[in-house]
Amino acid sequence: MIIGTPKEIKNHEYRVGLTPESARELVAHGHRVLVQTGAGEGIGAHDRFYVEAGAEIVDSAKEIFATCEMVVKVKEPQAVERAMLREGQILYTYLHLAPDPEQTRDLMNSGAVCIAYETVTSPHGGLPLLKPMSQVAGRMSIQAGATALEKAHGGRGVLLGGVPGVAPGKICVIGGGVVGFNAAQMAAGLGADVTILDRDPEVLERVGTFFEARAKTRFSNRANLAECVAEADLVIGAVLIPGAEAPKLVTRDMLKTMRPGSVLVDVAIDQGGCFETSHATTHADPTYVVDGIVHYAVANMPGAVARTSTYALNNVTLPHALRIADLGWKEALRRDMHLSQGLNVWNGKVTFEAVAEAVGTDYVPVEQALA
Repeated sequence: MIIGTPKEIKNHEYRVGLTPESARELVAHGHRVLVQTGAGEGIGAHDRFYVEAGAEIVDSAKEIFATCEMVVKVKEPQAVERAMLREGQILYTYLHLAPDPEQTRDLMNSGAVCIAYETVTSPHGGLPLLKPMSQVAGRMSIQAGATALEKAHGGRGVLLGGVPGVAPGKICVIGGGVVGFNAAQMAAGLGADVTILDRDPEVLERVGTFFEARAKTRFSNRANLAECVAEADLVIGAVLIPGAEAPKLVTRDMLKTMRPGSVLVDVAIDQGGCFETSHATTHADPTYVVDGIVHYAVANMPGAVARTSTYALNNVTLPHALRIADLGWKEALRRDMHLSQGLNVWNGKVTFEAVAEAVGTDYVPVEQALA
């Protein structure tokens, strides 16, 4: 199979779909790998590293899309990239289609086979291709929130860890999954006053056992959520419904109960955001203020730590890429029911139910695509 990786073009996105090491593995399996010149510069992987791995360097993304049977990316294809997709071509990347009907429509019109990292499952019920980026984003959310809290950046001027004689900052983490757990780890490590909310008693028990006295847990109902948000210096939105649009848990009315200069970090922004007042921002202009509350909603947070993120991502995406390349997408998905959950768009149809519901189109079961 001919496999290609273009240079990412989303604002301040420095990750790359394939590392030189991943390219070497694909070449060792007998596949041809094309890499757009400069695609790996953001992680320190210069063109010569790919050539040494057996890949070929090409000048443009246009050549990648025109030549390759499978395109491996990191972020969802931008409009100019979607226009280059063709019928039957495999696109393997993050898609986050639920809040993006325009992208969904373009992918349907392309006729491409679109496999989304974020909906591939594991035998244990997790989302293994989303997990490493959730770990990164969760940890980064505290860094980003701490910076936004600084007075020079529009915040209250609160140091999350406090100092002797001065209380630490209060952090409310909404969601105790991978993002929330990693955010709480970082926050507790700084010495902040951390509260984690979740609706799953097993999650609350697990995080409560892990953190013991270093973090508090509360059941996430409307009353508890409103109270925690009102008291917080920093709120981390870490909710996820796989493949679906994130629920808007923090309303605009709640902002009026918060102290001016408090900060909201919406890690769920890729799925539409979990704050009513959220809209996606970029690393170039990461924050904005609504009703005196600073909002941070960068849609590709892990792109800021591109080297760490790329290698963590490739660790989990490469095994599936190898299966797809070795067996063909249809046979690979037939043999692996968990990988088959990654198929979001096929032959002009949406094959993931939550996406179809969110964008208002018909749903076709994956089984029909694999028949």
